Amino acid sequence: MANHKSAIKRSRQDAKRNITNRRNRSRLRTAIKALRAAIDSGDPEAAKALLPQTISVIDKAIQKRSLHRNAAARHKSRLTQTVSALAK
Repeated sequence: MANHKSAIKRSRQDAKRNITNRRNRSRLRTAIKALRAAIDSGDPEAAKALLPQTISVIDKAIQKRSLHRNAAARHKSRLTQTVSALAK
């Protein structure tokens, strides 16, 4: 356990940020899993409907610094390619 006042405060801040980061990461993973499930089921309409919502969640994860922008771009690109290939 921290002994200094500043270390105690830092510990409180870290705990609070940990909860927030975990919530954001979980929301991101859930959205991606839902889209991948729609893709795996072979339903192009459901996948097309979920794609903009998932991209929005990915963009919000970038803003909250839960996800690196290059990793987010990779996710968005691959998901978009998969959905458009499913539609064809």
